[in-house]
Amino acid sequence: MMGWILLGIYSLALSLIFCYSIVQLHLAFLYLKNRSKLVKNIIPKINAEELPIVTIQLPTFNELYVVERLIDCIVQLDYPKEKLEIQMLDDSTDETTSIISNRITRYQKQGIDIQLIRRPERTGYKAGALKYGLEIAKGKFIAIFDADFLPNKDFLQKTIPFLVKDEQLGVVQTRWEHLNKHYSTLTELQAFGLDAHFIVEQGGRNGGGHFINFNGTGGVWSKECIYDAGNWESDTLTEDLDLSYRAQLQGWKFKYLEDVCAPAELPATMNALKSQQFRWNKGAAENTVKNMKRVFQNKLSIGTRIHSMFHLLSSTVFIPVFISALVSVPLVVAKRQITGDFTIIFQLASVFLLSFFILIFFYGVAYFRINKFSILLLIKFLCRFPLFMSLSMGLSLHNSLAVIEGYSGKKSPFIRTPKFNIKEDSDTWKKNIYRAKTMSPLTLLEGILGLYFAFGIYLGFLYQDHSLTAFHCFLTMGFSVVFYYSIKHAKFS
Repeated sequence: MMGWILLGIYSLALSLIFCYSIVQLHLAFLYLKNRSKLVKNIIPKINAEELPIVTIQLPTFNELYVVERLIDCIVQLDYPKEKLEIQMLDDSTDETTSIISNRITRYQKQGIDIQLIRRPERTGYKAGALKYGLEIAKGKFIAIFDADFLPNKDFLQKTIPFLVKDEQLGVVQTRWEHLNKHYSTLTELQAFGLDAHFIVEQGGRNGGGHFINFNGTGGVWSKECIYDAGNWESDTLTEDLDLSYRAQLQGWKFKYLEDVCAPAELPATMNALKSQQFRWNKGAAENTVKNMKRVFQNKLSIGTRIHSMFHLLSSTVFIPVFISALVSVPLVVAKRQITGDFTIIFQLASVFLLSFFILIFFYGVAYFRINKFSILLLIKFLCRFPLFMSLSMGLSLHNSLAVIEGYSGKKSPFIRTPKFNIKEDSDTWKKNIYRAKTMSPLTLLEGILGLYFAFGIYLGFLYQDHSLTAFHCFLTMGFSVVFYYSIKHAKFS
């Protein structure tokens, strides 16, 4: 009986993962079908007098290491000085504020409209800061950059014309590039995953006429759109996804520009990555609770409803991944106790291995969009993909708990991702004061799970049943890597 229960749980989890992979496959096809119009966007021609006032909002909170380079970059943007307003929305509790103040004083003397804006209290975190600045913003359009972003000089020249020429356009979102992609294996794997999101997911959804999301930074909003959608709200950890859905449900159009990039810094330590992943995944779950009903109540096409559902549920996939992993070890033993000739059932379960090959195709489309195809790069991709999958599996417990918190309604503060100002191999994060100071009890559990899945490999050899050995190898490596680097990158190490 127990064997059947385990098999049922395992099959259900695999079925959910398979459904997710089918949607990803469809996004890849949508992207390839619409690639030409996504990549070769013709910037509308507008006269200099048509250029509107633009407000750039830079929300910061304790950004000692990157705030100076951020300001230096933003003031160099190629846009008429008299039509550009820069808001430093600073909630810092350390010397970041004085660094900002000194920096902007210099630029104010050069005639640049840049202001330090401090709220009386940090209510609503980032969403609250953006809302506070919006109330006094002079611009018709609002560009937003996080502290670790360094947009190219022509960013506004390549985005604003689309908004000027289409009054129904609420957001222009650009693709993220990575300043420190080659710093370490960890940053390379993050770039590998983010590139797939920005190329295949964002491109596929936008090309197919479905909902996309503003990614919190590296994009430009119409101020009218923000107000019409209900303004920024801080009841989820991903206020960007929330406002994106409310705006599109109001009928606003979003445009994704794959060929316009906004370079940014990737988290260089495991604990910084975990902090970012927790916020993203919990916030997505909170948005599922908040906005899923609205999606199905709105008059949308079936395709848009399906893609919106899986978009909002995207972080939830970590739960079936972790559940299937957890039951897979006792299943090796339980399979021997299931009586009767049910080989066909286990063979049927192997159909869901298609998910793995679908994801290879999905990530391959993004990888070879950025990198020109060659045999050497194909080999590199086939080596990197298993590493990425292992890391994703190793984070499945951490991310599943974030999702469960999101669905349960448990509130938690907005934990910023620490930035390190790391671009070159010689740069280091070891003296960064924002590093994690303690080891989470969850880290110890991740180490135990690494041993647990190694035991699953042992059982496979013991019973001469290797149907799950490859899966257990991925899990052993993933949880072991997450455990090792969580300790190595902690401040006490």
